[in-house]
Amino acid sequence: MTVRELLRESEAMLDDKDKDCNVAKVLFYHLANKEPHQLYLMMDEEVDEDLLHAFQIGMKRYMDGEPIQYINGKENFFSRDFIVNENVLIPRYETEELVENILYKIDDYFDDYSSIDLCDVGTGSGAIAITLALEEPKLNVTATDISEEALEVARLNAKELGAKVQFYQGDMLQPLIDRNIKVDIFVSNPPYIPVEQDIENVVKDNEPHVALFGGEDGLYFYRQIFSKVKEVIKPKAILAFEMGFDQRELMCKAVEKYFPDIPYEIIKDINGKDRMLFIYYHLQ
Repeated sequence: MTVRELLRESEAMLDDKDKDCNVAKVLFYHLANKEPHQLYLMMDEEVDEDLLHAFQIGMKRYMDGEPIQYINGKENFFSRDFIVNENVLIPRYETEELVENILYKIDDYFDDYSSIDLCDVGTGSGAIAITLALEEPKLNVTATDISEEALEVARLNAKELGAKVQFYQGDMLQPLIDRNIKVDIFVSNPPYIPVEQDIENVVKDNEPHVALFGGEDGLYFYRQIFSKVKEVIKPKAILAFEMGFDQRELMCKAVEKYFPDIPYEIIKDINGKDRMLFIYYHLQ
């Protein structure tokens, strides 16, 4: 069987089951250790028996409901491949926009700083912390997570990608408070899905719930952060969060309760949905 025949057969099967047809190509070029564009140069080659066996196993796992990112063991974020497994949330495109906006704000608010301290709370795979450390040399990056298993993945990503990030295990802000760490930029993409909200089975059945669900209205962890974050930020600081697209009203109330008279904005993503919260903290 040629590569072309295998992919056509697999794509037809995926289409019949209303699955993503692109998965066949993604799985194959990953297993063949090829770049996507190289796949088209080998379409008429015969598929190696070991590669065919591995491909069939991967397709079965996908058909059984496992995300392709966990099968491949990686996901691309900000043009870098991050290791992912069942212990971490799969990085999303929306989070790339959060990183982009943080980089813009650094230029606006800290252009005269030679060194900037930043923390990422609930780092998961480390995608945010590691990307920011690599993109902005002025940053001194600290990252925390309650899950030691997630931190193992994050540390491995930092090592593989050559990023200097300090990781601490602990609940939310506590590792920062315990070490008296103060930052110029506080970043978090906390769990924000309400517990009763229906989500795709492939997400609910595979990704860690501790990284998905944020209490009854989705804002439980934001309130936890808002109530203590002044202990870990400097007199002039930016706080940056990803948020649910339908949480604007609730988020505004929460921010105005914990940060009265502090300017903030909710920024829309490329699809026009409310997706990012920035708080501009500055003690007079």
